[in-house]
Amino acid sequence: MGRGRRWLRVSGLRSVPAIAPPPRRIRSSSDILRLLPYLKPYRVRWIAMVVAAFVSLGATVSVPLLTKAVIDGPVREKDAAGLWTLGLAAVALLVTEAVLWFIRRWLVARATMGVEADIRKDLYARLQVLPMSFHGNWQSGQLLSRVMNDLSAIRQFLSFGLLFLMLNVVQIIVVTSILLAMYWPLGVVVVVAIVPITLTILHFQRQFTLLSRQSQDQAGNVATHVEESALGLRVIKSFGREEHAYRGFDERATDLFDTEVRKVGVSAKFWTLLEVIPNITLIIVLGFGAYATGHGVISMGTLVAFITMMLSLVWPIASLGFLLSMTQESMTAANRVAEIFDEPRTISDGPHHDPPRGGRLELIDVGFRFPDSDSWALRHVNLTVESGETVALVGATGSGKSVLAALLSRLHDVSEGAILVDGTDIRELSLPALRHTVATAFEDPTLFSMSVAENLRLGNPEATDEDLARGINVASAGFVYDLPFGLDTRIGEQGMSLSGGQRQRLSLARAIIAEPRILVLDDTLSALDVHTEAEVTEALGRVLRDVTGIVVAHRASTVLLADRVALLENGTVTRVGTHAELLADAPEYRYLLAADDELAGVEP
Repeated sequence: MGRGRRWLRVSGLRSVPAIAPPPRRIRSSSDILRLLPYLKPYRVRWIAMVVAAFVSLGATVSVPLLTKAVIDGPVREKDAAGLWTLGLAAVALLVTEAVLWFIRRWLVARATMGVEADIRKDLYARLQVLPMSFHGNWQSGQLLSRVMNDLSAIRQFLSFGLLFLMLNVVQIIVVTSILLAMYWPLGVVVVVAIVPITLTILHFQRQFTLLSRQSQDQAGNVATHVEESALGLRVIKSFGREEHAYRGFDERATDLFDTEVRKVGVSAKFWTLLEVIPNITLIIVLGFGAYATGHGVISMGTLVAFITMMLSLVWPIASLGFLLSMTQESMTAANRVAEIFDEPRTISDGPHHDPPRGGRLELIDVGFRFPDSDSWALRHVNLTVESGETVALVGATGSGKSVLAALLSRLHDVSEGAILVDGTDIRELSLPALRHTVATAFEDPTLFSMSVAENLRLGNPEATDEDLARGINVASAGFVYDLPFGLDTRIGEQGMSLSGGQRQRLSLARAIIAEPRILVLDDTLSALDVHTEAEVTEALGRVLRDVTGIVVAHRASTVLLADRVALLENGTVTRVGTHAELLADAPEYRYLLAADDELAGVEP
């Protein structure tokens, strides 16, 4: 899962303060400091890099001093031998500086890329364990922006900004001290010039920070729109709404463009002042320095060294604005990344790691409501399903059937009450043990951009070819053998190259191949034609004899798979009985299935 992990352990996460995406967190420098432990695995490289950088800085500062020695010594004394000696020393210093620069760049690239990879792995792992309520509140584009763009900004700061910020501050202090020692009146001029530069930095820093955060958020909005448009392209085209989709993209892209232009405007003003102030300072130093040299107060070598050393301050001082801007961007990026790391993991592992062997299911006074809702999706649900029994959940749209199905595998946790498997609260089971026990096939199946076989093995990586063939046969998904490369065919993102019925059949096959003790079918057959449904229903009947089944049903043919039926109304189980019993005694049940031709003539 990556080296240097400090925020995340897949098993047993630290408890961290909860924050919600809206409202936005207040930016804090502590967010970037939390990244520093990721540097630990690369500490040897970082120490070597810092040492090389400061030795290189020493060589840079020594060159003007060596120039002073050359002018005031061999040049003035016309000492050819001394000139060669000091010239070779200067060349050696420059070569040493170049070599150290290469070493530093090589070390920092390897170290910071490793840090970025480690954080990205941890961030992705964190996304996997966060609850469905979190993913329901976040746009996928915002998550993508954090995983890619923000981590890149952090890497650039760690690989370039942090080191140069330290080096430049040290260089400014050291060089300024040397200038004051050389000739303090001119040194004071340089020190005074630093004051307006500092004020300029402070003035523009806050504006740039706010625009930087706004730009990063808007980049996430653009990514979200592109992703949604790509996945929904069939819908957009079928309704002829290409222009509408483009306008939506154009609006978001224009907002991002305007923000970036404002950032450039702030940066341009900033850099203009940073160019003007040092140049004015140089003119003043040249004037006073020439006067002091002409009157013998300082030597020519001292003046040349002073000007050379002062010019060496121009880049460190001017780059402070750029580096501080980079620091602000990285702090903003770290803040956005921390929003995800700080989201609480509300669904965590229980202490029991052995999967239940039976499959008896009990729902005891179960209630559930979404975190951002005051109304209950389910309330006072009581239901017992014996091992090997199949129960159909029937109810009107919005009655809570799919929510109840999601609770069984802890995609959400109950808000009240308990769900027991073989007498054990499912919250006491580890998530791997529970999800080995409970497998769900969803009405709107998700397939991934991988081969058919890889999709089918998601729930059971150890499944053999015979296991795949059995699941495919039960789900009547034999069409996979006619694909260009059979089970090795990559089916594309979201499985959009397949029909809805084909995706449902693969989702059903995947759940069967997982070999669960409890099989949950969330209206899995809704997209099948009558003949295919009949084949699948017959095969499912054989599979359900060996497992505990929960079937969310709308069709009579699916209801008839069940031994009993539970009727949900307004989030509560109001009736439980056989199909015939409910048909005879529950008018609301007859009403729900009245449109089904198969039921039209059924008598209790």
